[in-house]
Amino acid sequence: MDSKTKVDLQNKATQVRITALNMVNRAQSGHIGGSFSVADILTILYHKVMNVDPKRPKWEGRDRLVMSKGHCTPALYAVLAQVGFFPEEDLKDFRETTSYLSGHAEMNVPGVDMSTGSLGQGLSAAVGMALAGKLDRADYFVYSIHGDGELQEGMIWEAAMTAAKYQLDNLIAIIDDNKLQLDGTVEEIMPSMYPVEDKFEAFGWHVITCDGHDLDALYSALQEAREVKGKPIVIIAQTVKGKGVSFMENNVSWHGNVPSAEEYEKALAELEAQLQEVE
Repeated sequence: MDSKTKVDLQNKATQVRITALNMVNRAQSGHIGGSFSVADILTILYHKVMNVDPKRPKWEGRDRLVMSKGHCTPALYAVLAQVGFFPEEDLKDFRETTSYLSGHAEMNVPGVDMSTGSLGQGLSAAVGMALAGKLDRADYFVYSIHGDGELQEGMIWEAAMTAAKYQLDNLIAIIDDNKLQLDGTVEEIMPSMYPVEDKFEAFGWHVITCDGHDLDALYSALQEAREVKGKPIVIIAQTVKGKGVSFMENNVSWHGNVPSAEEYEKALAELEAQLQEVE
């Protein structure tokens, strides 16, 4: 990417974090840490890689995205509004009982291809979409985004076997590998999860590892993934939970905590300072 494009995308990712922070602060509920770690991934997907049309959210030829870590709607909804699936003004009602923007991803939201939130189920849905694409001889790609803690769910590996059996090279899974989950580090809770790369390779997947906050690296990984033939693809994106705010980064307590008024102001100031001028 040229420098102007990269700065523009970095600003968009930062704005996603600002919007997500405002959503959670206003609602006094929501998941900040995982939303911040996945913000760059969602930004590069929707602004640079995926073939979607916000004016036609159910267009049959679109690329699909299954946000399997469905509790990270602050980032997902922020990006969907940013690209025009629905008005950004609607984000102010996030998690209100009268709002269509609930705390977990739901298909009634324009741009959301699968209702998620019960962890582990998203990959099975993505496999089904990818298999349908193969049967229909369609040329769309299916992307699914997962937390690394989510990989402890047995359904993930059942779906992984199925994807390999049917050689679903139109399926690209992305692991938001931030090393933390609700109750602590992934390594403490389930040490046998590592190395993740070896497990997916053993299940017959093409594996790519990259820095999940480096937009060039993410873009290159996603471009490589689209060229693979005969295998499903997984991108292990190495990320930082709470990315962008000093006191939230790598802090497990920010899985679902809501900032105090003082913490909110400090976090907002840090994020706003990261916005750059586009020359």
